[in-house]
Amino acid sequence: MLNSRSPLAIACRALAVAAIAAVTVPLALATPAAAATTAPAMVIGSDFPDPDVTKFDGVYYAYSTNNGNGNVPVASATSLTGPWTRRGNALPTLGSWASGGLTWAPDVSRRADGKYLLYYTARSVSAGRQCIGAALATSPTGPFTPIGTQPLICNGAEGGDIDPSSYTDTNGARYLLYKDDGNAIGQPTSLWLQGVAADGVTLQGARVELLRSGRAEEAGVIEAPVLTKVGTQYVLFYSLGGYGGDGYQTSYATATALTGPYTKAYRSLITTDSVNGTVRGPGGADVVRDAAGDSIVFHGWINNYSARGMYVAALGWAGGFPVVRGSRVRTETERGTLNHCDIRDTTTASQGQVVAHIDYADSWVELSVFAPRAGGYTVNVAYSAGFGDAQHTLTVNGGSPVTVNYPDTGWETWRQAPAGVTLNAGWNTVRLTFLSRWAELDYIEVA
Repeated sequence: MLNSRSPLAIACRALAVAAIAAVTVPLALATPAAAATTAPAMVIGSDFPDPDVTKFDGVYYAYSTNNGNGNVPVASATSLTGPWTRRGNALPTLGSWASGGLTWAPDVSRRADGKYLLYYTARSVSAGRQCIGAALATSPTGPFTPIGTQPLICNGAEGGDIDPSSYTDTNGARYLLYKDDGNAIGQPTSLWLQGVAADGVTLQGARVELLRSGRAEEAGVIEAPVLTKVGTQYVLFYSLGGYGGDGYQTSYATATALTGPYTKAYRSLITTDSVNGTVRGPGGADVVRDAAGDSIVFHGWINNYSARGMYVAALGWAGGFPVVRGSRVRTETERGTLNHCDIRDTTTASQGQVVAHIDYADSWVELSVFAPRAGGYTVNVAYSAGFGDAQHTLTVNGGSPVTVNYPDTGWETWRQAPAGVTLNAGWNTVRLTFLSRWAELDYIEVA
């Protein structure tokens, strides 16, 4: 070893743990030639914000926030990837309590009686705040008829309520999730769970707070709750930050009980950076659970930030945690299995540790990574090299090696080197082995 740190010729082993969350750091050295075509697919290329997508009788229906196509624009397709056909305005008339122009984030579900239930957000004339209403129809395309003369949920003291979402638990119990609009009055925001009867509009019991804003990147806003259950774990998806630019993003929290407590993910699931800028401000997400494979749908800014199109990406579950194809997932190398190398502490690296002294023919780092679907991916290796250009070989599941080149950066200066790979659906084993000169490894990101 030629650098100033003394080599430690030891063999060490550590449990391989995948850090299931998308990265939010700038990209480096990810060349187009190395990148796989895993980016989320834009399936509606015109304004369709806050999409809610549900499958009824073999057909997918999508509903969006109001725009020039009506209070609740609706579209349909026989495949999530389209083509999608706009079907007009599902809610021609708002409830008598509401004014027009601010009809946000609808949700449509089918009740046991066969009728379709629409939750929608609109401006209450009397409260002067956004509130949640309900409407019924006999067809998923409407027209939906508002129920009652008052909103279903309207807490003016907390700034109003928005972003309704329906959820039916595995025992058949129905729930309504929503966000209080605390940020409208300078307060933190919370996501709430409210029990409802089978009709979806009769409230049952007290509501429960599931999650509250507080992290710096949230800027006081968490919203667009969507709940699903994977095995024994509840996964609560939500958006965070200001929706008006690239900083809007999608994250999640998990719990072993419906009412929590919920633990927020270490990093957001989808950000502008995690999808290499192919989507701007990915948020307003919905989850589609399908026998053929799960997907996540969300919006992103298009046309110079004048509209939000709808995107679809494959969704997988790594031990009950979501992984989105095309959104980078970071795995810390120090949490892998190591041979004839060791872990070094440093304040310059992600989570304060790196793998060092990968200096011998039998020095390697082995990591487990998860792929939502089989196919081509890019492994981006975060490294530093200080005495000339270095190289490792990379193998996947014991297959043929490819060479990863590390241009000299100087020690403690971390960059990323890309390598195109083919992954199986589910868990895969990636091994990085010494080839030439000297490099230290911080983490890898797969997308």
